[in-house]
Formats: sequence, structure tokens, C-alpha cells
Amino acid sequence: MKVVNALGRRKSAVARVYVVPGEGKITINGRDVNEYFKEDSLRYIVNQPFEVTGTAAQFDVKANLDGGGVKGQAEALRLGIARALCEIDKDAYRTALKSAGFLTRDAREVERKKPGQPGARRRFQFSKR
Repeated sequence: MKVVNALGRRKSAVARVYVVPGEGKITINGRDVNEYFKEDSLRYIVNQPFEVTGTAAQFDVKANLDGGGVKGQAEALRLGIARALCEIDKDAYRTALKSAGFLTRDAREVERKKPGQPGARRRFQFSKR
């Protein structure tokens, strides 16, 4: 089987994911997943597509992550892995990934700051006198 690549995005994070058959090694920007994501919850997010499809130690993942924060990067990586697994075997994995919600791109973005106020929606305190 050849290398399957996919793209995952979340907020301003972008994950370019390359999946090949292997023993379950995940490399992110040249570093191991345990070194890149220190928190267990973030590593759990990254491994969710493999757990749902039952392919825990069958594929090696090499990913390039850019932009955003650590949580956004983890969720972008999850989407990229899910899309790559779906491309590998659509019949076997698509229904499980779709029902878990891993094939949907989370479209929520940060609203821009407006002029004349301190944030996107926040206003400066009103003073009557």
C-alpha cells in the first residue's frame, strides 16, 4: 500500500497527515507524539480515530502541524487521521468515523475584534456622566 495523505484543520491549526501501514508510531514535526503532546487528553484526542475503527497498531502516522494552539492542533490531527483512514478503506471505516463525528470539520472560528471596543462583542463601560 502506498502513502495516503490528508489534510485536517481546526481554528487556525493545519495538519498535513501521511499514513502508511506500520506498528502504530505517530511522529509530529519530527518528534514523537508523547513528546509533542504532553497532556494525556491531547494524546487521547489524536488516537480516537484508531480506537473507533479498531486499527490501534496497524498504521504509522507522520504529520506536519502548523498554527493554532495545542488543542486545535490535536483536533486538526484527529480530522486528518480520520480522513486518511476513510481514504484507505471507505467501506470499513467511514460509518464508524462518521457516527463518532470525526469526519466533520469544526467550522467555529474566532470572531474579529471590532474598532471602538476592546473585543469582538465586549464594549467599553458606559458612563452616563
